[in-house]
Order: sequence, then C-alpha cells, then structure tokens
Amino acid sequence: MGRLVDRRRMMRLRDGVATEVVDHLAVEEPLTIRVNGVDTATTMRTPGHDIELALGWLVGEGVVRQPDDLVGAIACDENTVEVRLSAAIAPPAPRLTMTSSACGICGSDSITEVIARRGATTHPSEVGDGVHIAPAVISGLPERLRVGQSAFDRTGGLHAAGLFTLDGDPVCIREDVGRHNAVDKVIGWALQHDSLPASQWLLQVSARASFELTQKAVMAGLPVLAAVSAPSTLAVDLARDAQLTLIGFSRNDSFNCYAGTERIRLAEAAAPHASLPR
Repeated sequence: MGRLVDRRRMMRLRDGVATEVVDHLAVEEPLTIRVNGVDTATTMRTPGHDIELALGWLVGEGVVRQPDDLVGAIACDENTVEVRLSAAIAPPAPRLTMTSSACGICGSDSITEVIARRGATTHPSEVGDGVHIAPAVISGLPERLRVGQSAFDRTGGLHAAGLFTLDGDPVCIREDVGRHNAVDKVIGWALQHDSLPASQWLLQVSARASFELTQKAVMAGLPVLAAVSAPSTLAVDLARDAQLTLIGFSRNDSFNCYAGTERIRLAEAAAPHASLPR
C-alpha cells in the first residue's frame, strides 16, 4: 500500500497573524504502466492499489475483460506496474506523453469508438437489464462514499470512486488525486474479482461526470454512474447511446437524471413524462 498522505511545512495566515505549521497533503507521483515489456502509459496518481489502476485502465481501453485475459500483473518498483497479457490479447498502442492527475489517461475519442469497443467485450444484455434503483439509494450514495474517504479527511485533496450494491451498500472504495485514477482502481478491483461486466453494482464518484469517466463506466458494464457534480454534454450523449443511467448533482437528498431514467424506481404518480430522454 502506497503513501496517500505526506506532510509539508507551510505558513498559515489567520486574522493577520502568520504561523508556521505542518499540513497534510495528498501524495502525487508518476506511475508507468508497462504492458508486455513496453512502457505504454504514464499518469500522475496517488500511490496505492497501482495494479488495480493499471488493470482498470486496460478495461477502459477495451483491452481486457476477464482475468483469463491476463498472464499476470506485478509492481516492479514503487512507480511501475508490469502487466502481461494472454497471447490472444492485443496490447494497446503506447501513449508516450505523461498525463496529469487532472485528466488521467484519457481513452477513446468518440462515442462511436466507445460503443464499438464495448460491443466487442460486453453483450448488451449484460449491461444492467432489469436493474431498478430506489431514489433514496442514489441520493444516499455520496454520504456513503464520503465515509470511506479517510485520506480526504486529512488532506481535502483527493477524489474518490466507489462501487455499491443496488441497495447502496459499499463494495469497494478507492481514493486518488485523479478522479480517473480512482475509477480505474475500483474497476481494476472488479476485474481481479472476476466481476465484469459489473452489472450488479452502481458507481458513485466525487467529481463531475466527464466523457472519460462515462466511458470507463460503459466499458466496465456498469448500469449506473452517479456524480456529485455536473455531467458534460458528451457524457450525456454517450450515456444515452450506451444505455447507461447517468446521474448528476447527487447530493442533499436530490439528484438529476440525464439518461436511463427507466432504471429509477419512482411511484407511478411521480413517474417521468414519456417525453423525457431515456
């Protein structure tokens, strides 16, 4: 387990009085993902659960889907993970530019490409058919995610992603300076536990719902992605095309549903109008 938190001295100014104190900060270091002996991608991340991060990224890229697609994965050193793919699995093209924790290692460039890759790895019938979630479960996910953010309590500088059951019980929660990395870590965990497609779980994130996070949810076969902040237009378009339920602003016992409203279990009198986007 890597260091999520470290300490640095700083000057604190309060009411015109300066004092020197020690503050707890989120650790940010580079991680190189090596696939079949080739340095393939490097991202800035918070150390810890690095193998999960690498595997989750490969899921998002449409490279792997199940444990049998792997020969193995090991941490070569503190900042390098080596993944060996089965002979039948084609490795991804190397991405030679280091990416920041803000943007992660971005994946596909278009909705068409994401849908094509998902179709090659996940049959549509595996993606959340028959899943219905109570609104109270969705509105309660941010607080349940927050309970699992131990490093955030000390630093205030880490994102989180969590997998939850359809009843809202936490399954796996990971923290990272990069919201993309946090999602990759929980998806990598699911791969290690042979639980993809993850059609039995919900994904809650502590950030906005970007296209890249939506892509990762789609590739993992998740039926629902919920975010505490806003989605982007492209994220909504992808969610609708991929039949993903996309939730935004899930906080304070309320939320907005931008796609996949049919999965929200509402009383008949409060059911969404038929003209609402599904």
